[in-house]
Amino acid sequence: MAKITGIRCIRTRRDGSWTIVKVETDQDGLYGLGSASDLYNPEAVVQVIEQLFAPLLIGKDPANIEDLWHTMNMSGYWRNGGIMQTAIGGIDMALWDIKGKEAGLPVYQLLGGASRAAVPCYGHAGGSDIAELKESVHRYLEEGYTVVRCQLGGYGGGGFVRREHANLPVNDWALDAVFDEHAYVNAIADMFEQLRLEFGPGVPFTHDVHEHLSPIKAIQLAKRLEPYGLFFLEDALPPEQIGWYRQLRQQCSTPQAVGELFINPQEWTQLVQERLIDFIRVRVSKAGGISACRKIAALCEAFGVRTAWQEGGENDPVNQAASVHLDMAVWNFGIQEINHFRETELEAFPGHIVRKGGYLYPVDKPGLGIELDEIKAQGLLGEEWRRSAYHSPYPLDRKADGTLVRP
Repeated sequence: MAKITGIRCIRTRRDGSWTIVKVETDQDGLYGLGSASDLYNPEAVVQVIEQLFAPLLIGKDPANIEDLWHTMNMSGYWRNGGIMQTAIGGIDMALWDIKGKEAGLPVYQLLGGASRAAVPCYGHAGGSDIAELKESVHRYLEEGYTVVRCQLGGYGGGGFVRREHANLPVNDWALDAVFDEHAYVNAIADMFEQLRLEFGPGVPFTHDVHEHLSPIKAIQLAKRLEPYGLFFLEDALPPEQIGWYRQLRQQCSTPQAVGELFINPQEWTQLVQERLIDFIRVRVSKAGGISACRKIAALCEAFGVRTAWQEGGENDPVNQAASVHLDMAVWNFGIQEINHFRETELEAFPGHIVRKGGYLYPVDKPGLGIELDEIKAQGLLGEEWRRSAYHSPYPLDRKADGTLVRP
């Protein structure tokens, strides 16, 4: 019977924003990898793992994943916070990696086996104007993607007004651009009208609101997009306003995907039970790892909700691997968000997930199938990491009067 002998965090990527958890055992060569990356609070997660969880788990049997998950979850008394859940999620992934290696099976086989041959993913098309966006969509379709997310620039794109064109107060807070939700709703509705004229009704499109709208404006946008047949509208409302999904569902049939900011079961349970959403979008590490997400998927299956685990450009290859193993096994899978990594980054993660066209393929090796070359991982760290302690608060948008816009 193996015993946990150590848990440590390995920081990598150019800015040091990736945190890979390595759970080591007393069995020669037996260890597991997990993802505990947090772009905005990386060092806080590291401290929880190394100061709270490592002393708690050393000497324990890594096979008892369920018991260890609950031990970690309750060990700080206050629970279901973003930092704590990310720390738990990273260790949980590593424990599943160990269990797969001990069994000689890929993790998705431990979760019930394959429910599909490969994992469909969607591309992220964008452009500063509609012409650039159309070109981007064409490229993704030519690469073989069957679902494409469409954005006018970054999140909230189409709703930003340059300061020289904005009606600002005399004592404005010197913003380069301000967010106008009325302009945004009009711009996105017009964007999809033009995309349908270009690509016809057959291409499934998604769009990420990123919680920028007030509740009533989110409902108005969802209603205006209904004729364009979206695959889903993502995060139309922030976690603080999820009660509005009842009114949204009553108003229109635009499919809703939500959950990128969810960390507490009370945020998604009622939405699923009342069938107010169509896709759950939590990040595997942020929700507490593979153990938590397989339960979320089971709850969703009972109520006709599909999975669409969140990834995003700042996420790492280990979290992607955990997501894809869940995708392979979960029957009510919907779609997987894609990550794009530099070739040098992938070289540090042998056995990483492979994309061919619009599909993702796990490496058919025991555990998560992914390894970490620690020397190459160290070599990825750039000057912005070496110069000073890592600090990267989320960049917030404001309205013309200075009011913050929820991300």
